[in-house]
Amino acid sequence: MAKALMIQGAGSNVGKSVLVAGICRVLTRRGLRVAPFKPQNMSNNAAVTADGGEIGRAQALQARACGRDPIVDMNPVLLKPESEIGAQVVVQGQRLTTAKAREYSKLKPTLLPRVLDSFSRLAAENDWIIVEGAGSPAEVNLRAGDIANMGFAEAAGVPVALIGDIDRGGVIAQLVGTKAVLPASDAALIKGFAVNKFRGDTTLFHDGMAMIAEATDWAPLGIIPWFEDAWKLPAEDIMDLAGSPGDGVKIAVPRLPRIANFDDLDPLSAEPGVTVDIVEPGRALPGDADLVILPGSKSTISDLAAFRAQGWDIDLQAHIRRGGHVLGICGGYQMMGHIIDDPEGIEGAPARVEGLGLLDVETTMVPLKRLALSDAFTHDGLPVSGYEIHIGQTTGPDTAGAWLTLEGRPEGASAAGGRIKGCYIHGLFSSDAYRAAALEELGGSSQVVHYEEVVEETLDALAAHLEASLDMDVLLALAAEV
Repeated sequence: MAKALMIQGAGSNVGKSVLVAGICRVLTRRGLRVAPFKPQNMSNNAAVTADGGEIGRAQALQARACGRDPIVDMNPVLLKPESEIGAQVVVQGQRLTTAKAREYSKLKPTLLPRVLDSFSRLAAENDWIIVEGAGSPAEVNLRAGDIANMGFAEAAGVPVALIGDIDRGGVIAQLVGTKAVLPASDAALIKGFAVNKFRGDTTLFHDGMAMIAEATDWAPLGIIPWFEDAWKLPAEDIMDLAGSPGDGVKIAVPRLPRIANFDDLDPLSAEPGVTVDIVEPGRALPGDADLVILPGSKSTISDLAAFRAQGWDIDLQAHIRRGGHVLGICGGYQMMGHIIDDPEGIEGAPARVEGLGLLDVETTMVPLKRLALSDAFTHDGLPVSGYEIHIGQTTGPDTAGAWLTLEGRPEGASAAGGRIKGCYIHGLFSSDAYRAAALEELGGSSQVVHYEEVVEETLDALAAHLEASLDMDVLLALAAEV
């Protein structure tokens, strides 16, 4: 039988995803077969799995920490926001429907059997399962029909360790307050707690830990100091990728409302000689940028409208006149054409809109989503590995300027002598050779950062960090057989 433990947070963004990755790496280094699991995630930053589906990017990183390929059972329910009130619902890797919040609240109890089905398959094949919650169990107004936190923990019989974030302040209230608002049966599922993101001398909070333990009757598991290298790991939330300062090439990325699959930026952020500037609404695209990347989007037509509303289309034209480069990836690629046609209303109401006109191509939205792991080559013969996750089909004269070869066929489009180009493949910059060549084309140089090695080294450093700060024996003793 597998053992399982669930990591929940006293709030959002307390560091659950990174902690789960670290614990997974700790157990994997001990020779155990480990799997991550998140019953329900909400993110537009998805990963394509080896079994042909999609899951949250954080679970893909956690799978990597376990030394294995991600599969759909690791995140059976993925919500991909398409508007302020609605999201695409992906179940066991495949799109089920699009639902507004109230509709989803009625739907989610019916998804619990499929969540438990995925969990059971993982339990049958592994020694350990480390489960990540979502948001906070203190949101008791969402408890009915819950599948993300206590609803899952209760149904699967998995005990919980609760994590507080001292960096945002009020950590005693976070943890003690969570117990105060929880129903007694849910509070009983929590067996221990830890405090994350501590800066400075941890001994100064020993009294605070004792106070929390006395008020909750939960086992204190440790104080986790701030992990300085967390930025080297792929970010799940664009807010965690605040941009990186560098001295050479400057890359500007407009922060679209429904930005998706922006992991293309992680390897660039790791380069010491590169500045990645995430341009927030209200700012102009910087005039000194060497490259503007139009990133992926979960809602291409509405994000294009938002792009224009910011005046970024005018900034982009000025950037091109100055000799700047533009790269559109997936949704960004679709925006660069003359027309985006969504006759069936896949992304919202049926619409046919003018694109930015940077490439002589047109895109038609189609119901079938393409999910594929992709190995391609640039026109210079450099290998790149990535993935496709899109619903559009793009055609037109500028595809004759395809700059990639994928499965023996041309992929992408280009214009202006290659300064303006787009493609559907995410993850291009993870290839060290391609990244170095792209930066050289922009007048810079790579610092020979071996990106995949950096991620592996950072996961090992994270595991050592947790071994030094958490009482791992007590933490692991909380787990239950499932």
